[in-house]
Amino acid sequence: MRIGIVAGEMSGDYLAAGLMRELRRQFPDARFEGIGGPRMEAEGCVSFHPLESLSVMGLVEVLRHLPGLLAIRRDLVRRFRADPPDLFIGIDAPDFNLGLERRLRERGIATVHYVSPTVWAWRQGRIRDIARSVDRMLCIFPFEREFFRHHNVPATFVGHPLADEVPETPDQAGARRALELPPEGAMVALLPGSRMSEVKHLGPLFLETAAWLFQHRPDLHFVVPCATPPIAEHMRALAAAHTDGMPVTLVDGRSRECLAAATVALLASGTASLEAMLHKRPMVVAYKVSALTGWLARRLVKVDHFAMPNLIANRRMVEEFAQQEAVTGNLGPAVLDLLEHPEKRERLVDEFTTLHRSLRQDASVQAAEAVAQLLEERGHVRRVAEESM
Repeated sequence: MRIGIVAGEMSGDYLAAGLMRELRRQFPDARFEGIGGPRMEAEGCVSFHPLESLSVMGLVEVLRHLPGLLAIRRDLVRRFRADPPDLFIGIDAPDFNLGLERRLRERGIATVHYVSPTVWAWRQGRIRDIARSVDRMLCIFPFEREFFRHHNVPATFVGHPLADEVPETPDQAGARRALELPPEGAMVALLPGSRMSEVKHLGPLFLETAAWLFQHRPDLHFVVPCATPPIAEHMRALAAAHTDGMPVTLVDGRSRECLAAATVALLASGTASLEAMLHKRPMVVAYKVSALTGWLARRLVKVDHFAMPNLIANRRMVEEFAQQEAVTGNLGPAVLDLLEHPEKRERLVDEFTTLHRSLRQDASVQAAEAVAQLLEERGHVRRVAEESM
């Protein structure tokens, strides 16, 4: 059995790897090919293009890379039409994957999309394209399932794999030991993003905010996980220009351990805010893109929040600042307020724990089960089911 699979960024690589493991337990002969990162490749995925070629953020930023993105999609369409897989799975990256899924589905290839596009938040007209593109939508948040069912798109809530993996009570002392960080004292984790485009916007701002905080709290230590070697090199250069002797530790990857080690986090919107929530770390969230992208977003977005905890809870649970509001004058005091009011941190920890439990559904198993049901509808028999009879 061949399964086509495409992830668009590192978070998708993580989700896809877990799904691939569970699918192979039910279909041991399954082979995977498409586009993936290191986790997917470790699970045996043959990657036709580097995952980084799809990792572009922002409406305007995508336009600069559009010719290359379209060329990659044409190549995948050609490959999969010439030698059709039994199923195709798109992991997130909706602007890339939905168009690919639609073209493949038109040729009779079953398609699954894992991680709902934020169609409930903006560009709701996309629901018609989604209905034409996917046989099954796998949702990681509970409110998404009802939205899609209302629009006659088959959808399954599977939960979020991170919620399954992250313990309810993180080991802060153990994380600090593992990272060789000071065992005592307040610590702020700075996560400016996993894409270089994010880091260029938020890296200098976060380090300037760290300097502001250090002036008010000279006992603070800062830790910065760097998602990739190029980002680590970029952040080292920024740190040399902005830190001026304050204690900043740059870490290659290991964002979860950095969050577990921290007292408070200052981070980019997106998956990082979900990870911080699951690690029960009070946070301040920032979103900053080019002026034109931000202008377009303000006119298209249909929700009141962008930080993941706020979206899931449908209220402003954590402080969030976008575009012109994402400045040191706002970020610094918001982080300092959390540092100096432990009762606020404790209340957030309780609320984050409740949200964590709602997302813990054994997601990779649930996602694999939904995919397996679709494969069975297409005539494929589970080897595990046969052997257990």
